[in-house]
Amino acid sequence: MKSLVILCFSLMAMALRPEGGYDVGDTVSDFKLKNVDGQMVSLSDFKGAKGFIVIFDCNTCPMSKAYNSRIIELNKKFSSQGFPVIAINPNSAKVSEGESYDKMVAYAKSHNYDFPYLYDDSQETVRKFYPTNTPHVFVLNKISNQLKVAYIGAIDNNSRDGSKADKHYVEDAVNDLLVGKSVATPKTRAIGCSIKWKNS
Repeated sequence: MKSLVILCFSLMAMALRPEGGYDVGDTVSDFKLKNVDGQMVSLSDFKGAKGFIVIFDCNTCPMSKAYNSRIIELNKKFSSQGFPVIAINPNSAKVSEGESYDKMVAYAKSHNYDFPYLYDDSQETVRKFYPTNTPHVFVLNKISNQLKVAYIGAIDNNSRDGSKADKHYVEDAVNDLLVGKSVATPKTRAIGCSIKWKNS
């Protein structure tokens, strides 16, 4: 009986998780999501962008908090070079109250975000990317006016202390793209909190 209950919960969890998601080399479709400043934001709004560092991040995950300053630094380093950070909260506020839009607004303000932090209430965009954790990064590269996924995974190899990281996956990926190279390490494992999917 116990094993049957566990199986039922496992099947429910699988049903709530979308299948697929973008892979390296795939073309990403544009989206329009609400930013913490109340404005709607699309990738097409960034006319001079060479690509994007799309980071699925949230308010409450300890791993996200540990990476917060590093995410801010990624935007400071690369936005002026054509690769701005676009953060998206993938979590449903119906499942985790701490991920509500109002909490996002307060969080972004308290951390002085100078990049978009977008709210996906329907989780439609999240399902297209299919991140598994927060934070989870997708580096996009613009090729012939199409955005191609060039890297998927973690920011670096030390989720607790950035000063101890000796592999900086996102920085290396963007630096490769800036000089016209293919990304040397196109995929790594993202470590963090699981996505909080809606129940329906």
